Amino acid sequence: MKGSRALLLVALTLFCICRMATGEDNDEFFMDFLQTLLVGTPEELYEGTLGKYNVNEDAKAAMTELKSCIDGLQPMHKAELLKLLVQVLGSQDGA
Repeated sequence: MKGSRALLLVALTLFCICRMATGEDNDEFFMDFLQTLLVGTPEELYEGTLGKYNVNEDAKAAMTELKSCIDGLQPMHKAELLKLLVQVLGSQDGA
């Protein structure tokens, strides 16, 4: 469990750095990133959301491990995260 928390901290740190480095919509970046973590592949992270950043090998290894943790969630827990993502995306469309 400690390792999972450390990986989550790494991911959140990466979010903050990327958000500060760009002028793009922070919510859009975060939601794209989260969606890819939930249903995409690590390669899609590097080619899509993080494609314009130079992600070093250690960060890639951390993201791959984080993705593995998410993929290892119980199916019902992952489904609930997906429902939450859909709810949040739906509320942004109405805003």
